[in-house]
Amino acid sequence: MFHRMKLSSVDLNLLVALEALLREGSVTKAGLSMGLSTPAMSHALARLRTQLDDPLLVRAGRGMVLTPRAVALRPRLQALLSEVGAVLSPARTFEPARLERTFRIHATDHVLTVLGTALDRLVRREAPAVTLQFLPNSPDDGALLREGSIDLAVGVYVDLPPELRTRKLFTDRFVCVVRRDHPTVGRTLTLEQFLALEHLQVAPRGRPGGYVDTVLAVRNQRRRVARAVPYFLAGLQLVEGADYVLTISERVAKAVAPRLKLKLLPPPLPLEPYTLTLLWHPREDADPAHRWLRDAFVRAARAAAP
Repeated sequence: MFHRMKLSSVDLNLLVALEALLREGSVTKAGLSMGLSTPAMSHALARLRTQLDDPLLVRAGRGMVLTPRAVALRPRLQALLSEVGAVLSPARTFEPARLERTFRIHATDHVLTVLGTALDRLVRREAPAVTLQFLPNSPDDGALLREGSIDLAVGVYVDLPPELRTRKLFTDRFVCVVRRDHPTVGRTLTLEQFLALEHLQVAPRGRPGGYVDTVLAVRNQRRRVARAVPYFLAGLQLVEGADYVLTISERVAKAVAPRLKLKLLPPPLPLEPYTLTLLWHPREDADPAHRWLRDAFVRAARAAAP
């Protein structure tokens, strides 16, 4: 409180006058540089002498010279006024090309497979010094955003904390994937076949079960999940080598299927489309760098649209 009270009594205009006096070494010249009359500048010098308990400028022949205290103050005062000017000036126009910053982002390989290439190309072109660190999603994404441990998260979210900001990136839907030469599945997949097959599930957060199992439970049915893996690409590679069925993102499957011996089939269940959402904390709303990155995600999603 003491420091705050002392600062509240400081007249910034006096500091500007002091800088002019120390720079010019003359009351008259300092007044001219500030657009003040000589009497007004003399009055400012008198106030400064009282405030600092130092004469600051003393007569030497026909001119004036700085006291040792004034000489010591000059560089510090110039730096101080420069910093004050920077604080009180409007922010510089944001230029992504000049940005050097690391962003930590929670996302699955689902997101990176769909829009990773488009996002990478965009960031390299517009902000080559930016670093993007992608980490797996967590059940605590909302809390991690709130505490500032991560900058963005992308995923399918329900029951989010109300203060968080969201923006839709893209909508996806489910397809069933089997290997191309599957012995029992042809051009269609019936519900009976679906239930009889062993299933491979992608569980990014390590918890088997999910939307498909919920839909089946409503119908008093269940499937056997023989394998659960954390990554979409790993799931697709395993399906290529065995007689599993994998219910997965259509966008991911279409992106990877041409490189693997797979076939995509409509699910024999009424599975709803779902939305992947960009998530951030509202304290980042006005940050131009953060705003640019959010926009980059949106543009990358648009570029990757089927």
